Amino acid sequence: MARSSAESGRATRTARNADIEHWDVENEEFWEREGKRVANRNLWISIPSLLMGFAVWMMWGMITTQMQNLGFPFSVDQLFMLTAIAGLAGATLRIPASFMIRIAGGRNTVFLTTALLMIPAAGTGLALMNPDTPFWVFQALALLSGIGGGNFAASMSNISTFFPKKQQGYALGMNAGLGNFGVTTMQILIPLVMTVGLFGAIAGDPMQLQSASGTLIGRIEAGTDTWIQNAGFIWLLFLIPLAFAGWFGMNNLRPITPNPGAPVQAFGKILGLYGVGILATVAGVIALGWLGMWVALPLTILLTLGLLRLIPGEIKPNIQKQFAIFSNKHTWSMTVLYILTFGSFIGFSAALPLSINVIFGSMMEVAADGSVTRVANPDAPSALTWAWIGPFVGALIRPIGGWISDKVGGSIVTQVISVVMVVASAVTGYVMMLAYNSTDPNSYFWLFMLLFVVLFAASGIGNGSTFRSIGVIFDAQQKGPVLGWTSAIAAYGAFIAPVVMGSQIRAGTPELAMYGFAIFYALCLVINWWFYLRKNAYVKNP
Repeated sequence: MARSSAESGRATRTARNADIEHWDVENEEFWEREGKRVANRNLWISIPSLLMGFAVWMMWGMITTQMQNLGFPFSVDQLFMLTAIAGLAGATLRIPASFMIRIAGGRNTVFLTTALLMIPAAGTGLALMNPDTPFWVFQALALLSGIGGGNFAASMSNISTFFPKKQQGYALGMNAGLGNFGVTTMQILIPLVMTVGLFGAIAGDPMQLQSASGTLIGRIEAGTDTWIQNAGFIWLLFLIPLAFAGWFGMNNLRPITPNPGAPVQAFGKILGLYGVGILATVAGVIALGWLGMWVALPLTILLTLGLLRLIPGEIKPNIQKQFAIFSNKHTWSMTVLYILTFGSFIGFSAALPLSINVIFGSMMEVAADGSVTRVANPDAPSALTWAWIGPFVGALIRPIGGWISDKVGGSIVTQVISVVMVVASAVTGYVMMLAYNSTDPNSYFWLFMLLFVVLFAASGIGNGSTFRSIGVIFDAQQKGPVLGWTSAIAAYGAFIAPVVMGSQIRAGTPELAMYGFAIFYALCLVINWWFYLRKNAYVKNP
């Protein structure tokens, strides 16, 4: 039915699924009249939904730490592997998720992807009720928790379409920065809810700690009753109302998604895209065991892209159209720079709790004959008490990074934080070496934590600056897919960091992991200068 010219200037909605037909946020009058209201409503539903995605995705860092304290029959290698599988899945699922908004619509995507998080949340709670649960069950649940990591690409792609260019730093910084608080929320909430029988008989009996643990408010001694299963069940209290909020409060933008189809059709597209990512992740996990990380990683990415190109039907031309981003050199430069920032943030978030447990949970002891052995540290700091601080600082400061970048330019901010990260990473490696080989590792703990807080703060500011740059460099059609792609590749930090740090800690050389990261950060300095800061830069300080 034809609309009047007055109607065409408004965000009109169909009765079927509240789609918005007209959207012109670069028009100041439209933005002030109605665009701002609609955009902010979608943003403030998106933020807590994304926060839950991060919480469910990253919960394995804390869960595996407590599984070790409770004596679950798995090795340190296996526990690091669960964290790595979640990281691999979350990153891989971001690749197909980056295409969801253009194909299925923002409202449909945020609703379903939030609702899907109930599966790993409930499943993990059930599995943790029994310490004899097979390891493959935990592997499958860690993989499915990657849905929460994948949701980030769809969420950021969606929010970027609601705001004008001048507010990209603010909008993406708020969505990602406050969404990143899911890591801190999880690291604070999980230790607390494990101390009480929150769900009564429904959640089963407690287990007794075999090693001391802790919460935000202090140490918990061995022998204390612990409901580790609450680490999964607690998220259902938030996910159920958030799914309803997404369905009834968000919108699809028809200028961005011309043909999402009926909701059931849109859901089918979303599930198909995530199905591709899950198949590729399974292949990546198998390749990890056979071929090692540095072969498994590119194999998983290439397999995901290949499977996406094989999807039949109306999805295929949409995906092929969005593959045009790969011919743009800025896609690749910004991918590297986002690995620097978000890859570091999420990687350290995943690896830090178990690293604290292993590095500071034991110490060197010199016998009378001069021989040195590694023994348990009776006064070791609890990872469950301290690991939340770094991610909290990184998430808190991220919107500030976007705001500063809106004022002075994203690439200048990225360059400054890169210098900080080179130095902080190298010094952190040195301190880790001293602590690991010390007869009194506790004396290095506060310096260790301070350095990691610096790394998290720098990466958080850089998260805001790099996303601001993407919002400026790319047009409206490419911006969303590029945001999704760069966030997907950077999210592999949640896979790489636990594997690299875990292997180096086991080898007795934890410093080598951090030295390697410092070398990579130095490379990012050069790339950022060449593309965006030198005299004849391709785009000057976006």
